Amino acid sequence: MLTVAVLALPRVVPFDLSTPVEVFQRARLADGRPGYRVRVCAEEAEVDAGTFTLRAPWGLDGLAGADTVIVPGTADVTAPVGPAVRAALRQAADAGARIASICSGTFPLAATGLLDGLRATTHWVAADLLAATHPDIEVDPNVLYVDNGQFLTSAGAAAGLDMCLHMIRRDHGSAVAADAARLSVMPLEREGGQAQFIVHDRVPAPEGSVLEPVLDWLRDNLARPLTLADIAGHAGVSTRTLIRRFREQTGTTPLQWLHRARIRRAQHLLETTRQPVERIGGEVGFGSPTAFRDRFKRTTGVSPHTYRRTFGGPAGAAANGDDWVNGRAMA
Repeated sequence: MLTVAVLALPRVVPFDLSTPVEVFQRARLADGRPGYRVRVCAEEAEVDAGTFTLRAPWGLDGLAGADTVIVPGTADVTAPVGPAVRAALRQAADAGARIASICSGTFPLAATGLLDGLRATTHWVAADLLAATHPDIEVDPNVLYVDNGQFLTSAGAAAGLDMCLHMIRRDHGSAVAADAARLSVMPLEREGGQAQFIVHDRVPAPEGSVLEPVLDWLRDNLARPLTLADIAGHAGVSTRTLIRRFREQTGTTPLQWLHRARIRRAQHLLETTRQPVERIGGEVGFGSPTAFRDRFKRTTGVSPHTYRRTFGGPAGAAANGDDWVNGRAMA
């Protein structure tokens, strides 16, 4: 079991604090055992969390021995970070802990110097300030999160969920991460920039949606060369009505939804099987390897081969030579 230490700084943002606590506590391994133990740590026993006061059960010593340290955002990004906090974060980093920040938590993490020379992100509202106050950091405001390997940073609000689920996938694989996402009722249709996507062989729809039978049919027929007319015909509605319902209930078009479902299924197969990339492309409905590679890269930002090298475990090692190399590529 891995240990996650969540650092509650003065005026911590409650949402940012609760995100890693909830997400990591929900993660369960295939045999039902918890994947993580979670500690909430603070320099003082009581922490001002805005509308309430938080009592942290762990002091800064709780960071020692943690596999991952999370720094949630704070209401005042200009507040100085005390020497004890900076020292505790640096000691955790020196001991090999993975350290991640959520939203404005990038500011106290940046104050330690651990992000110098690295790419990082934060809430877009504060991105210019981060760049101005920490010129040694390459600030990218256009992504949900940045993974530098040992150090990760996320944008605001729900982006912290994306990052936590990404870390669960790094630790325990896509199946555990997908279960954690479902339990967190986390929408996985995340677009923009170089946004990462959690592998999930089922692209969710709102529970009780009138589209559910159509989406189930699409999931069962990903390999078929479906057109908009095919989907509308199965649904028994006009193409115009189908498009309207998809936009209302999924936020996208039928064909865009289908493309993403195919890519997610491909991600799952790349991670969990030894099938050649060309065969996977055919199984998820792409007419040619070139079309599959192009769509996959547009959606995920990397090629299928690179994705397999990054996220494939032993079961996902490629069936032929160059598809798999030992080690993990870092985003």
